[in-house]
Amino acid sequence: MLIKKLQICRQKLRTSGGLFDLDALNERIAENEQRMAEPDFWNDSEKAQKLINDNNQLKERRDTFTHLRDQLDELATSVELLKEMPDDDLEQDLHQKLPVVEKELHEYRLSQLLSGQYDANNAILEIHPGAGGTEAQDWGEMLLRMYIRWAEQHHFEVETASYEAGEEAGIKSVTLLIKGHNAFGYLHPEKGVHRLVRISPFDAAGRRHTSFASVDVMPELDESVEIDIDPSDLRVDTFRSSGAGGQHINKTESAVRITHLPTGIVTSSQAERSQLQNRVTAMNMLKSKLYELEQEKQAKHRAELEGEQLDIGWGSQIRSYVFHPYTLVKDNRTGYEIHDGQAVMDGDLDPFIDAYLQWQLSQKNPD
Repeated sequence: MLIKKLQICRQKLRTSGGLFDLDALNERIAENEQRMAEPDFWNDSEKAQKLINDNNQLKERRDTFTHLRDQLDELATSVELLKEMPDDDLEQDLHQKLPVVEKELHEYRLSQLLSGQYDANNAILEIHPGAGGTEAQDWGEMLLRMYIRWAEQHHFEVETASYEAGEEAGIKSVTLLIKGHNAFGYLHPEKGVHRLVRISPFDAAGRRHTSFASVDVMPELDESVEIDIDPSDLRVDTFRSSGAGGQHINKTESAVRITHLPTGIVTSSQAERSQLQNRVTAMNMLKSKLYELEQEKQAKHRAELEGEQLDIGWGSQIRSYVFHPYTLVKDNRTGYEIHDGQAVMDGDLDPFIDAYLQWQLSQKNPD
């Protein structure tokens, strides 16, 4: 069993290596370092810092691969020694080390699937409950807790950009900024409609209810992405911040709401105490929304030309969470399902994200 697991790990690593050319990766790193050594490198400090960050990510990718390769080679050597001379301590050591390497390999393979243009960016995540009043708003808050738990488990920073509480319980809407490498890449599979079936805690008769909430996920864009916004198309309002449990409440009108008049898109930020900082955050979110809108238009146009059916927004229900009469969480796109609903609500989303990214890769490369 130990030998078989080790063989599988080594095969998986070889497959992961096939997702990129290690020599080409080293060449890119060397080219970047050559540019960083040029005398005028810091003339544009923002561009220079971006190159440094990108190069660090390339080096991390390469170093993780070589680290895993070395660990597996070391384990393989230990297995060969064990064949020649049985040793209980060595065997126990192998049984302890292999699961750690398996976990690191799984995380590495998952990260290699994130090759989209903005996968490495921070994520903007919005939750909007559907119709259904308190029941749906409570479901929205359950999802909010789920995503915060997931982010904490991955050591991502979470900021609440805007929060509107429900009238009796739950939320009317919330926008989170989730900051960390590959945050958008990991979270973009969560975009869509999430459906809950349960016995309502708000129904005195104890009846079963179905609730819906939409989750939108966008990459946070930096200044290098140019989105043309006419200032005359904007309406900017200020208001007092509010939040769950009294969080982020200021006595001054530091919160900012920006409305893009041609599209009707509204963004707001109340995370910062400074009105100027909140305005910058709201503008960045507006850029992301306009970028997403343009991407959806282009995708829809391509689908029409190719005769494809394309569901965007509320029409695309991606996952069902059933808590009565049985417990099941199932992704409608990949078919992946799990019966431990509480674990999912506690932030255990990686199996769903992994299954989606693998499915997405198979869609791109059906052979």
